[in-house]
Amino acid sequence: MTDQTPETTQLFLTAAMPCPYLPGRQERKLFTHLTGRRASSLHHLLSENGFRRSQNLIYRPACEGCNACQSVRIVAAEFAPSGRFRRVAAKNDDLSVDVKAPAATSEQYDLFKRYLEARHSGGGMNQMSFLDYEYMVEDTPVQSVLVEYRLRDHPGEPLVAVALTDVMPDGLSMVYSFYDPDLAHRSLGTFLILDHIQQVRSAGLGYVYLGYWVKDSPKMAYKAEYRPLEVQKGPLGWCPLD
Repeated sequence: MTDQTPETTQLFLTAAMPCPYLPGRQERKLFTHLTGRRASSLHHLLSENGFRRSQNLIYRPACEGCNACQSVRIVAAEFAPSGRFRRVAAKNDDLSVDVKAPAATSEQYDLFKRYLEARHSGGGMNQMSFLDYEYMVEDTPVQSVLVEYRLRDHPGEPLVAVALTDVMPDGLSMVYSFYDPDLAHRSLGTFLILDHIQQVRSAGLGYVYLGYWVKDSPKMAYKAEYRPLEVQKGPLGWCPLD
């Protein structure tokens, strides 16, 4: 197997496609494969420069004339939960948290399909088979975990949320998460982020990586609530979000 290094890494550019965040715009992505013994170190290096992992690929937007997508991370040690966040945590204090190896199960897949049908009906991921889901979870060349959330002290302890997360030298990177759409009153998406902040703080690490934030996209607006938030600005490195 070829041993990949920053010097030998080849970057590729996708064809232009409609932007999923800003109407009327086109997106292109710069990407490469993560392979070999140094996949983890390359993953961290590229993540530090605004890239995101998807299975064995790592990418970042490279759109002509647009830099709206900005990679963001929460400064865990300085995060002070608002009253709303404290209420969300209290609503979910009956959930158990289990950090596991990235292995797909039919129980996870059933929850995944229910989530997509309720929250992203008509999206491209709705056609994913169990095998596709298995690849999404297990095809990782870096250290990844699945975090399962269950209703403690309920019959059968049903699975209500899952987070696929990469373990970084300085924190956790939330790759993809999904949850029971029938439990909207619990704000599970918010709780998963709050729990990852707590996990990072307990481990003495620094950051929770949230992927891309797009200022003018309603889909991404929620990320700006987790202050202090840092934005990756190329040669300037990570800077506080104004």
